[in-house]
Amino acid sequence: MRVAVYGGSFFPPHVGHGMVAAWLRWADRVDEVWLVPTFTHPFGKRLAPFEDRLRWAQALATTVGPWVKVSDIERQLGGTSYTVLTLDALAAAHPEHEVRLVIGADLLESTWQWHDWERLAATYRPIVVGRAGWPDVPGAPTFPDVSSTMIRARIVADEDVSAWVPAAVLDAMADKA
Repeated sequence: MRVAVYGGSFFPPHVGHGMVAAWLRWADRVDEVWLVPTFTHPFGKRLAPFEDRLRWAQALATTVGPWVKVSDIERQLGGTSYTVLTLDALAAAHPEHEVRLVIGADLLESTWQWHDWERLAATYRPIVVGRAGWPDVPGAPTFPDVSSTMIRARIVADEDVSAWVPAAVLDAMADKA
């Protein structure tokens, strides 16, 4: 099975994440997409509690399709989340799968900061998807310019975010249980 590992803070997950996950399957790039919320961000980014972000990612997965799964592997690994170590752990746990990384074009210019990027790219052959405001990616659509940062700012300003956050995710965010 071909698996795309789609990591992120998912603070919160939004329609852009859902569109990417759906496109990966609809365009037959992979058989499944595994959403992997970051446990502890390597660049010190402030995050909502892991359990909340995991629950929100699960809500997103249910809206996209049965081929989208959510993994808590980074909680299991503990400590700072490094993508290459996460992929190594997933590949070791699932040697029967071809594991690939999916990233947005906006991340390409910062890969030099990633832990062991060269090995990661050689071993897990990233699938790069386009993002509005960044150079086009050959063979991939350009997804809308929506970000969790923008959504959080709108929430703080008490503005509507329902156009950018799936209803199931908004319900999960409202449910503190």
